[in-house]
This record gives sequence, structure tokens and C-alpha cells, in this order.
Amino acid sequence: MAKAGYEIAVLPGDGIGPEVVDAALSVMAAIAEPLDIALHLTRHQAGAFHYRDTGEAISAATLAAIGAADAILFGAAGWPDIRRPDGTEIAPQIDMREHFGLFAGLRPARLFDGVPRVLARGEVDMLMIRESTEGLFAGRHDPPSNDPDTSSDRMTITRAGCERLFEVAFAQARARKRAGGRGHLTLFDKANVLRSNAFMRRLFDEAAERHPDIETDRMYIDHACLTMVTDPGRFDVVVTENQFGDIASEILAAIAGGLGLSPSADVSLSHAVFQPCHGTAPDIAGKGIANPVATILSGAMLFDWLAERHEDPACATAAASIRAAVAATLANGPRTRDLGGTAGTMRVTEAIIAAAQLEPV
Repeated sequence: MAKAGYEIAVLPGDGIGPEVVDAALSVMAAIAEPLDIALHLTRHQAGAFHYRDTGEAISAATLAAIGAADAILFGAAGWPDIRRPDGTEIAPQIDMREHFGLFAGLRPARLFDGVPRVLARGEVDMLMIRESTEGLFAGRHDPPSNDPDTSSDRMTITRAGCERLFEVAFAQARARKRAGGRGHLTLFDKANVLRSNAFMRRLFDEAAERHPDIETDRMYIDHACLTMVTDPGRFDVVVTENQFGDIASEILAAIAGGLGLSPSADVSLSHAVFQPCHGTAPDIAGKGIANPVATILSGAMLFDWLAERHEDPACATAAASIRAAVAATLANGPRTRDLGGTAGTMRVTEAIIAAAQLEPV
């Protein structure tokens, strides 16, 4: 039988990005081979050092090339001493969101056995869905203020942006329900103060009427963040505005064991970028001690994307196999230093590959 073949664009980025991307690709290749999945990899440059050398965080040619791929795997970008003239960081991930209209950021978090618990109680198994192109990031390219004593950013919420976001959110809640989860969706907003958020809540209510099979709730973002810490088991799927999602997903990552365990995807209806939630970690870059799990789990999300778009059960099996192998490795060790262990990136990667040969899916 001919292998299913997929074109994967790879952008290693800066700092620990290349290290964790190589780890993820090793796991993905080991799991894909026996399932007759062929991954055709093409590497591209983007990030802070690329900006230093070329004046571009990511080139138009690269955007065109990766846009033709079936999926994009991205490491991390940025470096403390390399910034734009206005002082902002180099962020090709945001450039990709804007170029491809990647309007939904998916941030799953699960507290695995063997991971040190941050909170005293409560299980953690959530999916945070962050709107990624509007909200408080909408004015990123607005001209600066003419008043030297004033600076401002705008928050923009549109019906079109919300409707497509909520359709993804309800679909994700429904998928988790089919898999045995709660299938519950909560909106985080600040509708009691911000007109844009009151508008967003009205659109959420309209979407809830279209999806009566999914239970819903609404919560102000300040109380929601408190509740995530005191009672994380209350939430299943969460959807929220761009900046609120940026902050809340970091809290979620912390209570699930840290950014080293936190995968993500930025998706539209036609394109998807998969990357760890963490940054470039300049303090440990090149030392071989970075936690590869977040990027490896991002690889599992990439397989999920391929499975859904191409109706390929082998890719669904690959995603499940990666998660099972990660769970077994975190439970039994070895673990990296951020999780209280002593293992380096390569040893953990090899352990996950070995576990994938043993763990039933």
C-alpha cells in the first residue's frame, strides 16, 4: 500500500527552537514510519537572527512556500538583543497569523502523572481557544500617536471574526464530547466594562443558540483567572479575546506543569502552524537540556490536523500514539530539569520514541 504523503514546512527559529524541533521531528518520524505516513520536510529560515541578517523576520518567498505545505511546524523566535527600531520583538509567528488569517489559537493543557503539581487540588484537562487576529492586537500596525505624552492601542471585535472563532470552539467542544469529555464551552470576557466585549458576548449567545447540544457558560476574565487557579476542573473548552487568551493560556500552562509541556496550534480553515508555547530560552540555548515535550505534543496536534483534513485514520493513530508515549515517559521518567529530573533533550526524546513502541493506543 502506498504511503500517505504530506508536505511539512519546518521553521526551527531561534534559541532552543532548532533543538526542540529536531526532537519533535525524530518522534514524528519514528511513529509515522510503521503507519505508512510519509512526511516530506522542507526547512525555512525565520526569526530574530534571520531579521538581523536580512532585515526581515520572515520573507515573502518563505510565506509563499510554507503556505503551499500541508502543515507548518515552528520552533520559537526572538532574542533579547535583536529588536525592531520601535523596541518590539521579532515575531514571525504573528506575521504568519496575519498573512494566513490564523484566527484561532488552540492551547490544550493536561496535567500528566509524574509532573510536579503546582496546585493543591483539581484536575487539569482544558483547551484554551484564543482569537488571534483581532482584539487588542488589531491595531498592531496603526501609526504611532502624534502626542509624545500619549500612546494607545485599540481593541477591535467583529461579527465575522467572532462567528468563525465560535464555530471552531463549538466544534472542538463537540469533538471532546465525542471522545468522552464534558463537551462544555466557556467564554472569558470583560463584558461588564468593555463595549467590544459586550458585543462579543451577544455573538456568543447567538452561536450557543445554533449549537444547543453544547453546554455553555460566560465568565468575566478576572474571575475566570482566579477560578482557573482555585478550581481548574470546572473548565473544559474556553474561548476568549486575543490578549485575554494570551495571558490566560500562560496561567493554564503554569498549572499544568509549565511551558515546557504546553503545545499550541494557530489555525484557519485552510492553514495551520504548530509550535510550543514557550520562547527561545536564551539562557539554556545550545546546552541540550531544553524540554522537548511541548514541541512533541505540537507534533501530535499536527497529526490531528492532517487526520481531520485528509480523513486519514493513520494520522489520528499517530497523534494518539505520541500522547500515550509522552504520558508514559512523564509518569516513569526520564524528565528534564524543569520537571525536577536530570535528563537532557536527547534522552527524553529517545525515551518517548521507545515508549511509543510499547504503549497501546
